[in-house]
Amino acid sequence: MPGSIQTSVAGSVVTVAIANPGKLNAVDLGMWQQLAATMGELAADDTVRCIVLRGAGDEAFAAGGDLEEFLTTRDTVDKAMHYHGCVGRALRAIADCPQPTIAMINGACIGGGLEIAGQCDLRIAGESARFGAPINRAGFSMYPEEMAGLLRLAGPATVLEILLEGRLLSAAEALQKGLLSRIVADERLADEVAGAARRICDGAPLVARWHKRWVRRLQQETPLSDAELRASFAFLDTEDYREGLAAFLEKRKPVFKGR
Repeated sequence: MPGSIQTSVAGSVVTVAIANPGKLNAVDLGMWQQLAATMGELAADDTVRCIVLRGAGDEAFAAGGDLEEFLTTRDTVDKAMHYHGCVGRALRAIADCPQPTIAMINGACIGGGLEIAGQCDLRIAGESARFGAPINRAGFSMYPEEMAGLLRLAGPATVLEILLEGRLLSAAEALQKGLLSRIVADERLADEVAGAARRICDGAPLVARWHKRWVRRLQQETPLSDAELRASFAFLDTEDYREGLAAFLEKRKPVFKGR
């Protein structure tokens, strides 16, 4: 039975669940396609202020791609190019999402699961989570476009350690190597992620989007133009800026409207 991408809404926070029961949420081709479509729809929804990506259940975030279907969906070069094109679109949809994203990681975060988590803005894991991509044992290599995301996140030394040894990293190791934002006790994971989402939603949503945009732009080697520097003050014309400043001076909690 194929897996699915499930969504649930709580206020301005949307949770996107990777669900493939019995397969540790391994991601099949249809799920990659659903994930790209779902993230695209959420990106266009201005009522959404934060997106949490997680694995369904308590056993895994996602244990990579569904290897069983590789015999039919990735058994020729043309099919493999189509398959990984779908994977790439899903990963780009997460990376390009204007709203802040949080990966809530429990259990196995392997292969494609690690690639998904690596595209999120924050990665919060339970202490028993495990990370890696032991695909050298299955005889195939990581697609370069997918490897690029992990390379930007953790650097060549960590990516080569993961891929050449094929061993799984503990949450503590993953944190030390830059793959995670933080780790918490397993029983605190849901509360920690909820708290992070709440803090994001309490902030000005336009500011969150600008911060994401500027962090990406500043990773490019070309210097900022005068026009770009001037554009960084676009917040001065927003209602949220006036509300935030007034709330600070009046010693009250601001109410941001995203405009």
